[in-house]
Amino acid sequence: MAALWTAPTAAQETQGRASALVLRPMSLIGVEPLDFGSVIPSATTGFVTVAPSGAVTSSGGVVAASGDARPARFAGQGSADRVVIRTGSNQIFLTGPGTPMRVDDFEIGALTGLSPIGNGNNYRITATDGVIGFAVGARLRVNANQTEGDYSGSFSVTFNYQ
Repeated sequence: MAALWTAPTAAQETQGRASALVLRPMSLIGVEPLDFGSVIPSATTGFVTVAPSGAVTSSGGVVAASGDARPARFAGQGSADRVVIRTGSNQIFLTGPGTPMRVDDFEIGALTGLSPIGNGNNYRITATDGVIGFAVGARLRVNANQTEGDYSGSFSVTFNYQ
C-alpha cells in the first residue's frame, strides 16, 4: 500500500499568451445611384444593361434612348489586407405607374483598393489606408408596352469582414 502513496510534488506554473487584432469598423456609403437612363419600350420585352464600367447595351424590344445611364458607385473604408465578403440583392423591382420592371444580374466591378479572390464574392482590401471604391451594374427587364413614367427601387450591398 505504501508504494501507491507518493509525496506531493511542488506546483508547476507556466505562462500563456493572449492576443487581439483590432480592426477599423467597416464603412460603406452610396455615392451615385444606378441609373438605366431613358428607355423606349416596344410591343416585345427587352433588356437594358449597365455594366460596372459604364457601358450600356440594349436588346430585344427596347432602345436605350439617352446618355445619362450610369452604374451605381460606392465608397468605404476598412482595415488593409483584410478579406471581405460581399452580399446583396439578387433581384429587385422598379415600381412606377405601370407594371413593375425586374432588375437582376447585379455585377460589381471598377474596383479601387480591392482585389477579387477567386470567382465568388470575396475581396481583399489592398489599399494601405483601407479606402475602397467600386461600381455596380445590372440588367433591367423592360416589359412589352411598358407604361410611360418614372420607376424606382433600391438594392443592397453589404461587405462583412471574414
